[in-house]
Amino acid sequence: MSARIFNPDAYLQTPQGRIYTSERNAQAWEQLYRDLAAALKHADPARSRLYLVMGLQGGGKTHWIAQQEARSDSNVLFLDAALPARRHRQRAIGLAREHGIPVIGVWVQVTLELALSRNARRTGDELVPEAAIRSVFSMLEPPCTEEGFTDLMMMDATAAQADAAARTAQP
Repeated sequence: MSARIFNPDAYLQTPQGRIYTSERNAQAWEQLYRDLAAALKHADPARSRLYLVMGLQGGGKTHWIAQQEARSDSNVLFLDAALPARRHRQRAIGLAREHGIPVIGVWVQVTLELALSRNARRTGDELVPEAAIRSVFSMLEPPCTEEGFTDLMMMDATAAQADAAARTAQP
């Protein structure tokens, strides 16, 4: 059995694609938290952990999770969302702590320019409005252990992009 991934966008999916409204977004988050709480309730505190993977849209959160999921088991839970400020992270951290599950914060750092560039390559309902990305960027607060994280990882997606470009350019 593989890891469980919680992403609010998945709750916005319909047969016609992802449909976003403020009301649907609020409902998506509530359903995500209900599902996350149920998963945490049944998780083994000695073996399970929750990764809060956060940062700007287009930063590489989902890509990082896909890489980790391949080597993770069912004891690993991922929350894949922007979660730009402490207030956005507190509910998930609180749920995990309530069930004794360690929370690892993964802060995916990326420049606004790179996030906008990556987003521009998205198609259909995966394309995030530029104003939304800029709004999240304006709210970004780096996470800290005082929020309740067991551990914090900082992922520099801009440096990773530069490294990949350099490898591609080599003969």
